[in-house]
Amino acid sequence: MPNTSTNAVTLVTGGAGFIGSHLVRHLKSLGRSVRIVDDLSTGRMENIAPLLDARCQLIQARLGDALRTQPALLSNVAEVYHLAAAVGVRLVVNDPVRMIRNNVQETADLLDAAARTGIPVLITSSSEVYGRNPWMPLTEDQELIFGPTTSSRWSYGMSKALDEHLALSWHHAQKLPVVIVRLFNTIGPRQVGQYGMVVPRFINWAVQHQPIEIHGDGRQTRSFCDVRDVVRAMPALLGNPRHHGEVFNLGSDAEISIEQLADQIITLAHSRSGKLFVPYAQAFSGLFDDPQRRVPGLEKIRRAIGFAPQYTLQQTLAELIAQARAPHP
Repeated sequence: MPNTSTNAVTLVTGGAGFIGSHLVRHLKSLGRSVRIVDDLSTGRMENIAPLLDARCQLIQARLGDALRTQPALLSNVAEVYHLAAAVGVRLVVNDPVRMIRNNVQETADLLDAAARTGIPVLITSSSEVYGRNPWMPLTEDQELIFGPTTSSRWSYGMSKALDEHLALSWHHAQKLPVVIVRLFNTIGPRQVGQYGMVVPRFINWAVQHQPIEIHGDGRQTRSFCDVRDVVRAMPALLGNPRHHGEVFNLGSDAEISIEQLADQIITLAHSRSGKLFVPYAQAFSGLFDDPQRRVPGLEKIRRAIGFAPQYTLQQTLAELIAQARAPHP
């Protein structure tokens, strides 16, 4: 049975990452004690340094290594939020072996360990599991349509889909309390652009009045949601047994094209930046297939927890632009 003692802790894997660090902050605001596992390969110490104290501990290690070498890792753990994963289109394209190994093997190891004591686990999946599915809005019961395995573009979505299968199989076999959230283009403070994230890259170029590089024709659409809206939904879902064994889209359903996103950032930043359109083949040195639209259906999560984003895209972009211009210590 999961630990319910008063000194129980919440385990956050990947807690030094962009989303993970915001989740840790939110969990602490709810009065939770937090144990973070992160190897800092893509997470950053500066994200969590202000959060570390007697109620928040960092274990710097790969999750799989920590599970094997630290038997007490899950002791006194009441719940797990699994965010440790390879992220960003650049990392997926440049190092698919590392990405697949991280996403699949470490999730399998964690679920094996959690199943021994029945610890509730929230798995962060991705809108990438929908692949090429053209029917919008995307709902949790729709088909997953991937391209060929000869294109590494689809390996991330496939790995996340396999994570979902593993989690749901444990739930069906042993009633392991699991919740899966499919994230759609989460943005916000502390996100970096080095792994291909579009918003921080556009903002960095805009505040420096440099050309904004748009891949493809810019007509492809996405839906962006503030990380602070995303993380407050996670404990609400995992904390209610009615949601265990379920999959939820988590994001915003406000659709915008990538060119419109660039235009909005240029306007908000009062930037002199122009737009530079770069073919996918040039940007990624080979075959790259990008879905034309990706918009989540949110009816399920609205019914479950009354979810509605509190931050508009314009609010988040304006805040990020101001932060990008602020002097760094």
